[in-house]
Amino acid sequence: MSTNEYHFITHWRVKSTVEEIIDIIGDADDLPRWWPSVYLEVKTLENGEANGKGKRVSLYTKGWLPYTLRWQFVVTEANPPHGFTLVAEGDFVGRGIWSFAADGDMVNITYDWKISAEKPLLRLLSFVMKPLFSMNHHWAMARGEESLRLELLRRHAPTAESRALIPQPTLATPTQPLQWMVALLKGEQR
Repeated sequence: MSTNEYHFITHWRVKSTVEEIIDIIGDADDLPRWWPSVYLEVKTLENGEANGKGKRVSLYTKGWLPYTLRWQFVVTEANPPHGFTLVAEGDFVGRGIWSFAADGDMVNITYDWKISAEKPLLRLLSFVMKPLFSMNHHWAMARGEESLRLELLRRHAPTAESRALIPQPTLATPTQPLQWMVALLKGEQR
């Protein structure tokens, strides 16, 4: 494996239905609302087929570290309600596979992300910074699980008053290194 190649497998388990999870995760344009710590801007470029195959999406994302990524993906396989596969290009090149499995009133969610980091900063520094870049991915996915749980609580809140009591998801960390360092020193980043 080259120093700029990464392979991550993430598992989440939430109380929901597969259909609801597909509705949330499959709506790319809504990612900045419920997962704002990672998704800064998302725009669907092509809708693709009814099952999602062929959908093309442009993304502007970040993690905990103070750099951003521009990339696109196209859904190359769609197998509702079991999941879908996407192929990424831009600052990330590779593929991601979302898989969903019902288990009683729970859903097991797996994201298998195998990419090469092509952004010059990541490609050039991966040989020495790979553990930090990997930690950045794990932070982003942990925020995703946290944000998904909050989104499910909002969707199932019985009243507007109870929905208002649900905390907002974690916001994006600063994109400028100096801002990021100051926030880190103040304990504002988790």
